[in-house]
Parts: sequence; C-alpha cells; structure tokens
Amino acid sequence: MIRLPLLESSAPDRFPDPRSALRDPNGLLAFGGDLSPARLLAAYGQGIFPWYGEGEPILWWSPDPRCVFRTDALRVNRSLRRQLRGKPWRISVDQAFDAVIHACAAPREEGGGTWIVPEMMAAYSALHRLGHAHSVEVWDDARLVGGIYGVAVGRLFCGESMFSAESGGSKLALMALAGLLRQWGWPLIDAQVANAHTLGLGAEEMPREDYLREAARLIILPGRMGSWASHSSPIQPGDRGCA
Repeated sequence: MIRLPLLESSAPDRFPDPRSALRDPNGLLAFGGDLSPARLLAAYGQGIFPWYGEGEPILWWSPDPRCVFRTDALRVNRSLRRQLRGKPWRISVDQAFDAVIHACAAPREEGGGTWIVPEMMAAYSALHRLGHAHSVEVWDDARLVGGIYGVAVGRLFCGESMFSAESGGSKLALMALAGLLRQWGWPLIDAQVANAHTLGLGAEEMPREDYLREAARLIILPGRMGSWASHSSPIQPGDRGCA
C-alpha cells in the first residue's frame, strides 16, 4: 500500500522534501491541496509539479532523474530550416496563451486522454494573468500551428506542454523559447519526465539532486523585466531569437 503525505490547505508553500518522493512510481511525492497561484509557484520553486488525470486527486511529483533542455544547446538545425523553407510562419509570445493550453489539452492522434484537465487549464490561465505563465505561439497567417507554455520562476522556465497542428510547429516554438531565454541568461527549461520525443529534440536527464541545486540557484535570480509579449511579431524562424 502506498502512503502519501496529504498537503494542508492552510499552508500552500509547504511540501515534503522532494528527496522523499517514491521510486515507484518514480517521483510521486504527495497528494491533495489545490492549484492556487501561491501553491503552484511554491511547488515549482521547490522542484515539484502537479500531474494527475480526470477523476484523480491532485498528485505532486519530483522525479529522479529530471528531464531538462539546456537553452544554449537548442538551435534551429538544418533539417528544420529545410522543413520551414517557404512557409510564411511567424512567432509570437503571450499572444494566445489560452488557445495554446487548449490545443495542448486536445486529444492526440495516437489516442488516449489528457492530463490537462479543466481545473489545470484554469489554474495556469490564472498564473498567466498574473504574469507567471507564458506561451510561445507559431502562426500560419491567422491559424495557430504550434505552441508551448510553462511557468517562469526567477530565471527557471518550467515547461508544461507543447503541441503541433503542422509538422515542425512545436519544435519551432521550443527553439524560439530557448532562443529568448538564452538571450536573457536563463540556462534551463524543465521538461519534467523524459520521453522519446523530448530526448529526440535535445533534452537530457539530470540527477534530481543536481536539478534541485540548480533550481534553487535560479529561482532567486531576477527574472524577465517587462512584458514578454513585446517579443511578438519581429521573431521569425531564421532570426537570432530562435537561431
């Protein structure tokens, strides 16, 4: 029988030590609580994130190892440039956050449900309105063809999900995000749990202890000043922002 700590509703910043998370299932740490902005920001700052399905209690995780992208290692490679050649795509930032999260929550072609349940969409949209959650969008004229969203804490970006409506859409959104963060001195994008897709895009696995140490350093650094949305239309697939 699995015994997990129940989070207290009166203490949104209190979590068990991530190092006490279960090995099987990998990283399961606690349950309960809520998805308030204060609790979500406290969780990400401590290397913890929510992940659960429809009809389940809120589950909190901190897996070992942790999957991350290093922003200085992500660039638009030749194959993606060839794929994008001739496409009139443009990139924006924080112009369609709700549309991106809804697209990420939509059923995938391979079938299966989604872990981005309605209460999660509402919670991250609230974080976005408060200036803590951000999205990068890829457009073909007025059609959204790709995007990624996540949470910024200090100089750590915690990626949540990405989608493609056209081949290359999510990859370009990721590369554009990495390019902006690299310019601002943000070294990591947290990708939580590795899979074949993220590893194929250039992610790597980092021991949880190393990740927690790096996250603790980054979250106390000053983050991005001003509006992320100011980086809208000028960014194009071949620009320095995503090169």
